[in-house]
Amino acid sequence: MAQAAVRNFERSTGVLEGAVLDRDHLARMTFGDHSLEREVLQLFDRQAELLMMRMRVSEPAAVVTLAHTLKGSAVGVGAGRVACAAESAELVASRAPGECSRVVDQLAQAVDEARIHIAAILRAH
Repeated sequence: MAQAAVRNFERSTGVLEGAVLDRDHLARMTFGDHSLEREVLQLFDRQAELLMMRMRVSEPAAVVTLAHTLKGSAVGVGAGRVACAAESAELVASRAPGECSRVVDQLAQAVDEARIHIAAILRAH
């Protein structure tokens, strides 16, 4: 299901891989409600932090599930780089468990970048 959402997101924006945070997508998902946008960003920020903490100490099979969850959330808020990195982590953890640590590190970088961007948005509101 999340893979279909990622594909739909890619088609609708054409910038999934490049977007730290697609504000137009986020506005559509929150119906232009700035209060809801703020709440959604805060929830994503907290969830991303928790999921990354769990992935760092989990076996590859659990990373698959956690990355899948993060991918869906990232698509929902328009965090394109996180969605792509999470999809990569999900696939690598399931197919090449020995590479799991490397892709979790890459995902962590994308998450950190998104969280910095989100913090700036939240400060500006």
